[in-house]
Amino acid sequence: MPVVAGETRRSARSSSIGDERAQREAVSEILRAISRAPFDLDQVFHTVLEHAIRLCDADRAFVFLLDGELYRHVADVAAPPEVVAFNLANPQRPSRKTLTGRTALERRPVHIPDVLADPEYDYPEALRLGGFRAMLGVPILREDVVVGVIDLWRDEPRPFSEHEIELVTLFADQAGIALETTRLIQTIDRQRTELARFLSPQVAALISSDEGEALLAGHRREVTVTFCDLRGFTAFSEVAEPEEVLTVLREYHAAMGSLIGEYGGTLERFAGDGIMVYFNDPELAPDHAARAVRMAVAMRDRFVTLAGPWRRRGNALGLGIGIATGYATLGRIGYEGRFDYAAIGSVVNLAARLCSEASDGSIVLDQRALAAVEDIVEARALGPLALKGFSRPVQAFDVTGIRPGADSPGGHPTTAEAR
Repeated sequence: MPVVAGETRRSARSSSIGDERAQREAVSEILRAISRAPFDLDQVFHTVLEHAIRLCDADRAFVFLLDGELYRHVADVAAPPEVVAFNLANPQRPSRKTLTGRTALERRPVHIPDVLADPEYDYPEALRLGGFRAMLGVPILREDVVVGVIDLWRDEPRPFSEHEIELVTLFADQAGIALETTRLIQTIDRQRTELARFLSPQVAALISSDEGEALLAGHRREVTVTFCDLRGFTAFSEVAEPEEVLTVLREYHAAMGSLIGEYGGTLERFAGDGIMVYFNDPELAPDHAARAVRMAVAMRDRFVTLAGPWRRRGNALGLGIGIATGYATLGRIGYEGRFDYAAIGSVVNLAARLCSEASDGSIVLDQRALAAVEDIVEARALGPLALKGFSRPVQAFDVTGIRPGADSPGGHPTTAEAR
């Protein structure tokens, strides 16, 4: 007898160790599913339900998620198609008549060893389709709100053990983590999208990135700065109705703004008819001068089409562009409650002054910018220009076009190709 008893104890201990190992592996697999694809809740829920069925010897498993005031079927394992169809068509309200509804009300696990012996359970349609007897409902809780319910069924009236209830509760906690992670990521993405409506997309992304704080604090980098504004806008705004001025500005900003994103520029600001864009920050672009020039040529080409209707209405507006390459300090400026991300340095002032010198249809470069793009552009010298704020004359050049056959990185068309 002692030998038999010892063997029994060893067998029970081995079984317990095996169960614990299986449970640890199940939890690890669920956590891996969450880390691999936090947005893929279907995969996370499927993994949770598969392990719950296997380790708890259940026949069916479901997940219901809160949607407004109702709990909707979102996942299942081993459920007959007619049961799934019924659940999808009949979302559940909190109620003691159903397993999901009662779990939502009690905010704790609900165990019904046999629905036929439970005086409160009253869901004959589900009973007719499912044929289940023993049921377990475990809430998915976030901040004391039941955001979902995991349901397990057995076709026979075999009660779930306390250990099994604890295990499914652990699984429900992991499902709650997946839900919260997804919600947080979606919130961040939504906030980034909203920020991008008011900031350059690159700056919006920078604010929500790990390295953003260091870059926002200030750094020095070579950039290519582009300024453009409308020739004749002051005279136009003095005689035009305010509504017409706003209409022109909206059309102008929309047409030019789409090109800024297409060529990878960072928009610093719209200032009336003035637009400032820089390249190579916060996103690095080794060909930043080429991108700036290609964008400027594309703007000039698009403006011809844009300005036609304006001129037919008697509004003679033109576009001038200035581009300069050099080092600037970039980072956060402003005060608590109102910050901007800006580039500061003589290269910014130089691009603005070159823009002021540009006539309608002109793209004026400084010598450093030209040196970076001389293999792809055709340009003519404008001679030394005496610019306000600069003690020495500045060599400037007017871009007449992109050289035929010049490579266009990123798939952007050259001027010749666009025509």
